[in-house]
Amino acid sequence: MSEQQKTIKSAISVSGVGLHTGKQVTVTFKAAPENFGYKFQRIDLDSKPIIEVLAENVTDVSRGTTLEKNGVKISTIEHAIAAAVGLEIDNLLIEIDGPEVPIMDGSAKNFVEALQNAGIQTQKAEKKYFEVKEPITYVDAQNKVELTVLPCDKYRITVLVEYANSPLLGNQHAELNDLKQFADEISSCRTFCFLHELEHLLAQNLIKGGDLSNAIVVVDKIISQNELDGLAQLFNKPKVEVKKEGILNNLDLQYNNELARHKLLDVIGDLALVGMPIKGHVIARRPGHASNVNFAKKIRQQIKAEKTFSKAPSIDLNATPLYDINQIIKILPHRPPFLLIDRIMEMSDKHVVGIKNVTMNEPFFEGHFPGDPVMPGVLQVEAMAQVGGIFALNTVKDPENYVTYFLKIDNTRFKQKVLPGDTLVFKLELLTPIRRGICHMKGEAYVGDKMVMEGELLAQIVKTKK
Repeated sequence: MSEQQKTIKSAISVSGVGLHTGKQVTVTFKAAPENFGYKFQRIDLDSKPIIEVLAENVTDVSRGTTLEKNGVKISTIEHAIAAAVGLEIDNLLIEIDGPEVPIMDGSAKNFVEALQNAGIQTQKAEKKYFEVKEPITYVDAQNKVELTVLPCDKYRITVLVEYANSPLLGNQHAELNDLKQFADEISSCRTFCFLHELEHLLAQNLIKGGDLSNAIVVVDKIISQNELDGLAQLFNKPKVEVKKEGILNNLDLQYNNELARHKLLDVIGDLALVGMPIKGHVIARRPGHASNVNFAKKIRQQIKAEKTFSKAPSIDLNATPLYDINQIIKILPHRPPFLLIDRIMEMSDKHVVGIKNVTMNEPFFEGHFPGDPVMPGVLQVEAMAQVGGIFALNTVKDPENYVTYFLKIDNTRFKQKVLPGDTLVFKLELLTPIRRGICHMKGEAYVGDKMVMEGELLAQIVKTKK
């Protein structure tokens, strides 16, 4: 069943102090048209510039997620955006009269309440999901971070965090099985920092808007009474002490795993940078803003790659080919039985379509599952590469004096067996312009209207004769 996109019924504003700038700022959420997505607008600047909430616009993740475009910045966006995602709102224009979204109480609760008060309305256009078909993983081995998204019929998130420097907190996990749980179970979970981080930020004259009411402070070091008294004076508190949970007494924990729940909140906000809602199960181990944004960028790359092709190329198999086998032999150095393409049907400055007729007398069928013959996957990749080779060599004036060599094969997937009698149709398209002889292409192979294989190929054009 299709779902419709959503926006809000009326504009609504939220005001507060920026955590790091200490400046009073107002955020106004406004309804936006279909397929608009999330966009911020700096209304305090003369040009009123707009910045899209997309991974490629992130320039800083050191103290939150910061967007920047044409020199204009908006920081600490993740909690406000998490509120929109958590309420399944698709389209919002977010006006802001300063460079930083207010920290409020360190959670997404105030933003959720504001959006709920504004009212949510359904739009006519169908919601467009990124439906995860194959696992996508991002790993930062140095920091022991791993994020994976698996196929799932809805958006689920599981977060696992480890706090080796705080035995009282230990390992925590949090889970969200349905976005409908976000408002009640996740949105109120507040940001946190460790005491050594707080001291470092204070020394740098940052967190000017911090007042110990908008962050849980985890004590990860031995602290003297003089230091506690100094913090009390700095933040205008009568007394600051360490609670048995290993946190300062500025706030009470709402949940035993509130820190993991807030990390989950951040994951939701940061993965909105993908640019469309996700159907998949995200499993995040030790996530942070840097890893979240890098993971969002990787997912966006996958979305762009999938959009490159939408269906099997529409060609007439009986039409006169652009290159027949005799012409192919004049360009490629390969010869039977390792010449694996028969015809080139189309070619432009960005794509190529080639054909391989898979017959029962192929030599590899004699030894590759002879009782149940299947074309080897590596030979499908080689055939695709030969089609790409024709394209690459077509970019030089004397292709007979050049060859192409593989540099890398990425994201290759085999989706269906290729059998004797099949006609393989390969379509390849440039992912980036050819520079210095480097050709980067995305390819797909079809039998009829079904994709049987896909992959990304990187090759280099090399001159063999002077």
